[in-house]
Amino acid sequence: MAPSKHLNDLLYETMKDIYFAEKQILSTLPKMADAAQSPDLKEAFETHRGQTEDHVQRLEQAFELIGKPAEQKTCNAILGIIAEGKEVMVELEGTDALDPGLLAGAQAVEHYEISRYGTMITWANTLGLDEVAELLAQTLDEEEETDQLLSEIAKTTVNAAAAE
Repeated sequence: MAPSKHLNDLLYETMKDIYFAEKQILSTLPKMADAAQSPDLKEAFETHRGQTEDHVQRLEQAFELIGKPAEQKTCNAILGIIAEGKEVMVELEGTDALDPGLLAGAQAVEHYEISRYGTMITWANTLGLDEVAELLAQTLDEEEETDQLLSEIAKTTVNAAAAE
């Protein structure tokens, strides 16, 4: 019989997953910024790198608050999304379609993170971990803002430039 698992175990495992994801994203964002042709997209990637450093620190605080070590658990979902992004950089290098491809990959990352953070906030609230929920909510807000910014860049510049 398998050992009993509870919501706090699920929260911890998911925190380890997103901790791994944030660290992977942190190492990938500079490559995306270097590859981006649009100054707006390049700036968005550079800004989000700074935010991602804050996300990692908040997660480390959340680990402390739940009394567990800040460990990483391989997140195959983020590895797959990043691999797709690398393919885009190689296959579309030097073309007008590069920036829309990079932007789409970045939004896939954001949507994954938004999903994970939203779930963890709900679990933390259910468990009465208000401080943890607050830390995670700060990150969720930034992820949603980044997603909105990327959508705006896509609509106002990047997609139109590639359509010409």
